Amino acid sequence: MTVLERFFNYITMDTQSDENCNNCPSTEKQKELATVLVEEMKQIGLTGCHMDEKGYVYGWCEATKGLEMRAPIGLISHMDTAPSFCGTGVRPQIIKNYDGNDILLNSEKNIVMSVSDFPNLLNYKGEDLIVTDGTTLLGADDKAGIAEILTALEEIIKSGVPHGRICVAFTPDEEIGRGADYFDIKKFGAEYAYTVDGGALGELEYENFNAAGADIIVHGVNIHPGDAKNKMKNASLIAMEFNGMLPQAEIPAHTEGYEGFYHLCAMEGNEETAKLHYIIRDHDRQKFEKRKELFTKSVEFLNIKYGRDTVVCEMKDSYYNMKEKIEPRMDIIERAAEAFEKCKVSPKVVPIRGGTDGARLSYEG
Repeated sequence: MTVLERFFNYITMDTQSDENCNNCPSTEKQKELATVLVEEMKQIGLTGCHMDEKGYVYGWCEATKGLEMRAPIGLISHMDTAPSFCGTGVRPQIIKNYDGNDILLNSEKNIVMSVSDFPNLLNYKGEDLIVTDGTTLLGADDKAGIAEILTALEEIIKSGVPHGRICVAFTPDEEIGRGADYFDIKKFGAEYAYTVDGGALGELEYENFNAAGADIIVHGVNIHPGDAKNKMKNASLIAMEFNGMLPQAEIPAHTEGYEGFYHLCAMEGNEETAKLHYIIRDHDRQKFEKRKELFTKSVEFLNIKYGRDTVVCEMKDSYYNMKEKIEPRMDIIERAAEAFEKCKVSPKVVPIRGGTDGARLSYEG
């Protein structure tokens, strides 16, 4: 089976995760793909293939005779797709020899992918592109990664190329930040592993954001507007005041590369109660801690101004920059870069402006 055949088969299955469900996997439909993958792994010759009770898929490509003592390496991808946009009824189409112009995804609904909105399209002029009809996710994140891993393993086994043990895992719920929650590192057995996920050709990433989530809850006092002078504390206005205390240029729309940010993800409220949900990101750990400190100090200031417990901050770290754990083992990165070059692909080391299961797994050993 070709990588394209595998990919097209996987994207027919809706595997969106659900951040509002606390089960693992968060959606039972992820197990549909997991079941297919277990059977496919068995067919290509992997051993021990199974899905555990949490929906994680494991399998192993045993070492070539005589290479059993070589350090086992791992390959990991995730099965779920993002819950933010429809993942049902994916209708892929191939744009052959892309000409660099706007792409009409859906003539009936006049959905166009324009070069002005997506200038990186020009990087792929002359290539074949896989797109949707504009009404659903494609699912390339990360079903492309799964297809790549299994196709590579099938070719390795068929070719007979000598290799050490290769450990394979496909995880649920990565898109909602829970992909590493029940990952069995000991059973997986790899000394080190690579996550195969979205990115441009040649990107090699071993740095990610330090990350935290924060909820700002404001408790106001609601008085009839006609009698409100010196009495009303409008929770929504105080929430807006909090947001105004943050550096206005340090948001995703104005940052890139190693620049961190504060991101207001959601807000709701009225005069009596208001809530703001933020994510806080920075590659530098000290700067990350300073960003969290600004939240704490801003809350303290508003409580002095408006009264004790008017504003409450609930903040929790999500993950940390895996660079700290990777730097002592840069041979892992050098080996990947060498593999890229053997495939005539120039490795491009870039920081991840997001998170990765690899970060949590690195900190867990």
